[in-house]
Amino acid sequence: MGASGALHCGAVTRLGAGRVRACAGATAPSSAVMLGTTEMTNQEEAEMQISELDLLSSMFPYEEEFAVTDQLALAELKHYAENESAEVPSSKVQFVLNVKAEVPNASVVEFSMACALPFKYPTVLPEITVRSSLLSRSQQIHLNSDLKTYLMQNCSGEPCMLSARQWVKDYAAAYIDKELSSSSMTTASAIQAEVTTFTRLWIYSHHIYNKQKRKNIIDWAKELSLSGFCMPGKPGVVCVEGLQSNCEEFWSRVRRLTWKRILIRHREDVSLEGGGHAEIQNQRKFSTLEEKCFDAHGARGNHMDLGQLYHFLEEKGCADIFQMYFGVEGH
Repeated sequence: MGASGALHCGAVTRLGAGRVRACAGATAPSSAVMLGTTEMTNQEEAEMQISELDLLSSMFPYEEEFAVTDQLALAELKHYAENESAEVPSSKVQFVLNVKAEVPNASVVEFSMACALPFKYPTVLPEITVRSSLLSRSQQIHLNSDLKTYLMQNCSGEPCMLSARQWVKDYAAAYIDKELSSSSMTTASAIQAEVTTFTRLWIYSHHIYNKQKRKNIIDWAKELSLSGFCMPGKPGVVCVEGLQSNCEEFWSRVRRLTWKRILIRHREDVSLEGGGHAEIQNQRKFSTLEEKCFDAHGARGNHMDLGQLYHFLEEKGCADIFQMYFGVEGH
């Protein structure tokens, strides 16, 4: 690609009371503290994360360009930065950056950057996954690997989200172009057709108690534009619906967590003509993904009223799912 050295972090970031750190590749004033000469405190790292998020918010004010998907984690980070005695944040700040780039013979294509900032960022690299409906799995893996290499070589230890975004804008289209020549628009159409499948997954778990798992389920669904519901307790029920690729990404993440037992009890796939936003919205039975508790009872308050679950499913036009889950007809 020849992209690894094409762009350097060129910003100078201020820390705390006037301290300065210069990004790799930038010319720093003589009074600047260069990366590697001092070790940042946890508070300084938190302050730098907040400053960078504020910058992104001001540069990309519209939600379709930049959106924080975990407001609770952001609130925890701000509280930690302002209070030295505060507990370390329990989760990473997660957000999405959407980048539009021109692809030969395919007009403008949008790339989505799903980002998470580890607690020690920018001392450690951010977690970034770039996706596009026109990327095959192998292309996506190749692109993300090259992006990580670029960041390691050019921005390690420094705020780098703007540099990462610019790299994606400049080079991501070429990964599609490798397998998309001027005579292969049929292939592009076939790839695009994959994301015009609407999917609904009905997931069964032996139990869902863990608060972090429950938080992950809600956060990942929001990140992937999925709707549905999660019923915690024993048993646990999760329904997600949306684009097929996003549902499969959600399932891939969930199944990697530690479970006593978890499986897809039922799957619905609907091919959409055109696959536009309106067609997708028309297929949804749920407006968003939320946690549903139905009169919890039992010694630990972890058993739900399945009768209420049945009526909830009935209201959503999904009553037949109840028998698939529990082997009996609801009432």
